[in-house]
Amino acid sequence: MVVMLGVTTAQAAEKRDLIIDTDPGADDVVALLLALASPEELNLLAITTVAGNVRLDKTSRNARLAREWGGRENVPVYAGAPRPLVRPPIYAENVHGQEGLPGVEVYEPQAKLAEGNAVDYLIRTLSNAAPHSITIAMLGPQTNLALALTQAPEITQGIKEVVVMGGAHFNGGNITPVAEFNLFADPHAAQVVLASGVKLTYIPLDVTHKILTSDARIARIGGLGNRAGKLVKDILQAYVKLDMEHYGLPGGPVHDASVIAWLLKPQLFSGRPVNLAIDSREGLGFGQTVADWYGTLKQPDNVYWVADGDAQGFFDLLSERLARLK
Repeated sequence: MVVMLGVTTAQAAEKRDLIIDTDPGADDVVALLLALASPEELNLLAITTVAGNVRLDKTSRNARLAREWGGRENVPVYAGAPRPLVRPPIYAENVHGQEGLPGVEVYEPQAKLAEGNAVDYLIRTLSNAAPHSITIAMLGPQTNLALALTQAPEITQGIKEVVVMGGAHFNGGNITPVAEFNLFADPHAAQVVLASGVKLTYIPLDVTHKILTSDARIARIGGLGNRAGKLVKDILQAYVKLDMEHYGLPGGPVHDASVIAWLLKPQLFSGRPVNLAIDSREGLGFGQTVADWYGTLKQPDNVYWVADGDAQGFFDLLSERLARLK
């Protein structure tokens, strides 16, 4: 039986101190715009970038583009790890295009990267934070946080929660039959984060493949009458085609934006605590998230696994927040 979240209005409205760690990527940019448009609920301290969907230089540029499009150039962007902990780098240019942003023209944004490295920023910020006060939205491979935890394991004291877009159980994978891309790109990093004991929520393909675009939903975003709406419409129209063709879906998922929606309106989602293990052994299971949904192994729960969501509620939220931007 799925456990519904008991979220009061006061809890849902609580303002979070947030760091977004990301590898933009089409859906990452949509997620960033959703967060940037929600300053009442999300105090966005910084954006940290990692190699993933495309190379680090491109993910860092795309994060700065999203920041510019969201009108929030005051939010610092720190570049982080250019490659995974152990495995050779892989990218998802077949999905996100050579520049990581399909459907729109990319360019060099005016505002530059913040000085310093994302890993050092995480160590410094989490070390000095009030106990369990900062949420980390993890939209790409978990390399930056894993490096920070390896160098300074005491930084867990500053972490309130880590919300991961990644993994798959019932849905199956999107880069192998069992592995989701973010976990496949750096399963060793995900193991480090899992072993740290921080509070973890996973937003896997199990739920993101239920929150799908439609012609009407994209048209509504495109009809907002602002630049942000047009950009997201153009990005999504180009981005969702591959998944629709590959899976035979009537629309496409906007994976990473579901993490931000979870932070803004957790009542749109449901799931349950489970025991999670991550496979980093070479072979067909590499990068697989083994979620013990039925408690078969009788091991302690170590993550909250989100399994379902309100698709229309998600797109209503996305449209309403994008309408706030220019």
